[in-house]
Amino acid sequence: MSEISYRDALNQALHEEMARDESVIVFGEDVALYEGSFKVTKGLLKKFGEKRVIDTPISEAAIVGMATGAAMGGLRPVPELMTVNFALVALDQILNHLALMRYMFGGQVKLPVTIRMPGGGGHQLGSQHSHSLEALFVQMPGLVVVYPATPADAKALLKASIRDDNPVIFLEHEGLYNTVGEVPEDLEPGVLGEAKVLREGADVTIVAYGAMTYAAIEAAEILAKENIRAEVVDLRTLRPWDEATVMTSVAKTHRAVVVEESPPMCGIGAEIAVNIYENVFDALDGPVARVSRADVPMPYAKNLEQSCIPRAEDVVRAVRQMLA
Repeated sequence: MSEISYRDALNQALHEEMARDESVIVFGEDVALYEGSFKVTKGLLKKFGEKRVIDTPISEAAIVGMATGAAMGGLRPVPELMTVNFALVALDQILNHLALMRYMFGGQVKLPVTIRMPGGGGHQLGSQHSHSLEALFVQMPGLVVVYPATPADAKALLKASIRDDNPVIFLEHEGLYNTVGEVPEDLEPGVLGEAKVLREGADVTIVAYGAMTYAAIEAAEILAKENIRAEVVDLRTLRPWDEATVMTSVAKTHRAVVVEESPPMCGIGAEIAVNIYENVFDALDGPVARVSRADVPMPYAKNLEQSCIPRAEDVVRAVRQMLA
């Protein structure tokens, strides 16, 4: 067991999967010589060479199109889009081709593509570079959507995503790259679609993912000082998401709060809330609460930006109101 950063955990996963399987290739803007904008692809070019680690032109549509064709030809591409915001200019390739071709071809082709995309707000990058687009990808049948919070999950789930025969949208929050956590030396691939209970509780279930997992844990620690025992569930995968774990937890605690950084309209929180109502309504002692990003374009000014993103105190407030 060693303590490493989220960034280094992803880097280890790429090194290990490329060493394990020669069909795994990495490409994207500045991923080779520059070793990636966030240095996740550090050392790959030197170790695996320019045929497997490739710098591409500045064209996200071309990157995803090349990945789709390469996967149909038998490779396992791991393209990096510099940020999730740039995926917007590649949506035709992602949603009309990558997501649908295995279905439209009757399963005759596999599309083992893992698109890595950093995103999220909190870095004063303005409205166009602070998107949280997970709900957009989750709405598309044919895609698997992964959003790990911890370094160990980042490594395990990236390995699982690369080995999966379906296209995977692998989201990474820019604010988590320097987060440090324990990662086993011989870590096996994780299980896609499996949530994890990070903290046991009996009074309320807090469901979160990505960077919001840390807000949920911090909130649970604050609530514990008030003798409120919050159970924290980290979704880890958003499509498919682990309904069984969430429902079991809510049936035990009788209350639920869903925390997300994406806007509230038709978001992940809304999807989870309606499923709770449909599946364990009789167990609820009150309405499901949602804590989401402010439903506005992300401001550039630091104080305004910070006020838009959910914090632990927002989660604590939601729980207090629920229990009151």
